[in-house]
Amino acid sequence: MQIGVVTLFPEMFAALTDYGISSRAIQNELVSLEFWNPRNYATDKHRMVDDKPFGGGPGMLMKTEPLVASIQAAKEGVRQGPLAQAIQQAKVIYLSPQGKPLKQAHIAELAKRPNMVLVCGRYQGIDTRVIDSEVDEEWSLGDFVVSGGELAAMALIDAMIRLQPGALGDEGSAVEDSFANGLLHSPEYTRPKEFEGRKVPSILLSGDHEAIRVWRLKQSLGSTWLKRPDLLGPLTLNGEQQELLEQFINEYESRNPIQL
Repeated sequence: MQIGVVTLFPEMFAALTDYGISSRAIQNELVSLEFWNPRNYATDKHRMVDDKPFGGGPGMLMKTEPLVASIQAAKEGVRQGPLAQAIQQAKVIYLSPQGKPLKQAHIAELAKRPNMVLVCGRYQGIDTRVIDSEVDEEWSLGDFVVSGGELAAMALIDAMIRLQPGALGDEGSAVEDSFANGLLHSPEYTRPKEFEGRKVPSILLSGDHEAIRVWRLKQSLGSTWLKRPDLLGPLTLNGEQQELLEQFINEYESRNPIQL
């Protein structure tokens, strides 16, 4: 996967390039990450990259000309980059609070693309004409605002890297992540077997793989029902899942009776 990033602060992405799973994926050439800084395309002597919005109002906008030039350069660079799988025009994605909220299913689809360009806005955002002419898709991390698109781009890139074949030490990790099957992950435990009086569920120590599978599925369904019941609505549960969820709810309600 070839990813081009248009950003005023490429140094922020050291969190991805220098650490952890994403760093290894880049070093192993599973993913190529390149940066285009609009400041390098500014033509005035001060290399200005922001300007006042027409009509007044607080804040500044990213200047149109250097931003467009950097996006176009990134598209061409990604199209012919070292990991390009075909002469294919890269889609341009603008990380914006006005974009469509990202879900794991969207991440899975985006992760299959051979290339893309991510545009990281700053200040109050970017000129609408740039969105109209250069941007193919707008995506958002959620209904909140951060100071720039870099954090959103890093989250998206990291999530996509996890789905690249060979990126994780255990390929099953991504399959069992929260949201991978529409549910939250089941509770996890490690050593010691007892900590501050709380013991690891005995089923996890039994060695009975089928019983452990059923327990984990039941807890996953229960965690989703307790913490994110909205996720259950779109799902069609099979017979086993429905039965396990009902068991969990009955057991939970018996332990936590409603106080009248």
